[in-house]
Amino acid sequence: MRKQVSFQLTDSAIFKEALLCWSQQFDEVVWLDSNCHSGKYSSFDGVLAADALTAKVTDAQNAFEDLKEYQSETKDWIFGYLSYDLKNDVERLSSKNHDGLEFSDLYFFQPKKIISITGNVAHFNYLNMVDDEIESDYESIIDCFQNEVIEEPAKTNIGIKMRIFKDEYFRKVRQMLSHIHRGDIYEANFCQEFYAEETQIDVLKTYRKLNRISEAPFATFLKLGDKYLLSASPERYLRKEGTKIISQPIKGTAKRSPDASEDEKLKFDLSSDEKERAENIMIVDLVRNDVSKSALKGSVTVEELCKIYSFAQVHQMVSTITAEVAMDKNPVEIIRETFPMGSMTGAPKISAMQIIEELESFKRGLYSGAVGYFTPEGDFDFNVVIRSILYNASKQYVSYSVGGAITAKAIPEKEYEECLLKAKAMREVLEHV
Repeated sequence: MRKQVSFQLTDSAIFKEALLCWSQQFDEVVWLDSNCHSGKYSSFDGVLAADALTAKVTDAQNAFEDLKEYQSETKDWIFGYLSYDLKNDVERLSSKNHDGLEFSDLYFFQPKKIISITGNVAHFNYLNMVDDEIESDYESIIDCFQNEVIEEPAKTNIGIKMRIFKDEYFRKVRQMLSHIHRGDIYEANFCQEFYAEETQIDVLKTYRKLNRISEAPFATFLKLGDKYLLSASPERYLRKEGTKIISQPIKGTAKRSPDASEDEKLKFDLSSDEKERAENIMIVDLVRNDVSKSALKGSVTVEELCKIYSFAQVHQMVSTITAEVAMDKNPVEIIRETFPMGSMTGAPKISAMQIIEELESFKRGLYSGAVGYFTPEGDFDFNVVIRSILYNASKQYVSYSVGGAITAKAIPEKEYEECLLKAKAMREVLEHV
């Protein structure tokens, strides 16, 4: 059982900063921040889960069955992540590429303490065993902000390396194009890793800088022991509200301009770009097929097709697909039937994942996986882990990965430029923290 207490805030933005600072005392932390992007399917302005009572940590083998059992037995809020490599539990696939980060394939925990922010109200939702700490924690959070000294980060010399170089990227994209021209696949998301070894970063400062630059609607700070995710994700993977499920894949990216008229032109050009629209529509078809496995017959609907959303760094083309599921449909099963997300795989999905594994040079792990939560009622909400920095503090290994959809009309040079655009915020943050 949980106790809920609410506090009126004078400044929710300041409280968010203090809350994240205060949370660093715990080994298990998930912070989800909408950055004031309110939409039809928004829940919180921000939510923090911390201090595990129980946890489920596993590799890919039987992962979804283990999660199903954990979620149904707990009957409580659980927060955590699904790595991309859970594909190996869904299909007869494997992951044999280099893994510098060594995250577990799946990690969920039942938090003793949940603090959510809606407007100027903070809601404390604590397990009864710690509910006597609500008042003192609130005071500690306020003290944390008052006592924190936020210094301007100095430049550092982080030696960022590429897992593959430019010429090899072009060669591998051409190999993927040959698969497309042979008819093996129509589209696949090809990704590359940038990394640094023997590197220490200030995780909180790095996340704050990344979040300020990007102001993404599905931003995440995750700390699980010595493993960290600092994410400025703009993309929702899948949400369940009662009997409704919602997926919002992104395909199509254009840079922003400080000049208003130029920025509008870039936005218009993206909306009318045939290649970008084709990429998006292919993934919409894939997502419709995925959600139909769980959906009631005839309930799958495309609410938005190729709509342009503008974020701090980029314009994105987003589609929204919804469906209805049966009241007794298991929530973990819904995720299993749609995982991994179509925007990070390709079509046909299994063939695309096989070719991705063959051509990519790193194990994706948490990158292009999902972070989120289940409610006690079996609802859930998960993002797509992109535009993210991953860090193993014990190994002193930091990594960020980027990719793009390869279709028959893809030009390797332009795909490479798009990757660099997506990587810009992460690189800038790491070079100045």
